[in-house]
Amino acid sequence: MSDSAPQSFKSHGRFDPPFHFFLTFISMATIIITAIYAFHHTCFYSIWLVVVSVAAFIALFKLRSYPLKVQDRVIRLEERIRLQALAPAEWHAQIYKLTEDQLIGLRFAADDEVVELAKQALEHNLNRKQIKQRIKSWRPDNWRV
Repeated sequence: MSDSAPQSFKSHGRFDPPFHFFLTFISMATIIITAIYAFHHTCFYSIWLVVVSVAAFIALFKLRSYPLKVQDRVIRLEERIRLQALAPAEWHAQIYKLTEDQLIGLRFAADDEVVELAKQALEHNLNRKQIKQRIKSWRPDNWRV
């Protein structure tokens, strides 16, 4: 997906080709190759290569998950600030009842509908996907990781 293409519920997902297609493939192939080699040539070093390959695979996904978690924390803060600016003062206490998942779903809602969607999210206990499906005016997020 190009950053200039309009986003919607169906098109907002994003792949990072070097990660999703190259590094993941190489890491999985390495595990398979080292496991086959260890099966045919069982010794400490071949088994150790399998262990190191699995460790590298786990590290690859942990390294990807950490910035995503930080991004989610920033989104949570941004959406709380945006809701405080847009919602009536008497509704501000409700903002902190929204879950992280709900706040992340609200990030794609335009300013004119975000408060109403936040109210619906609380009333109906909507999850991220359900919130995104209810958005009428999509606000693109081209800066995410």
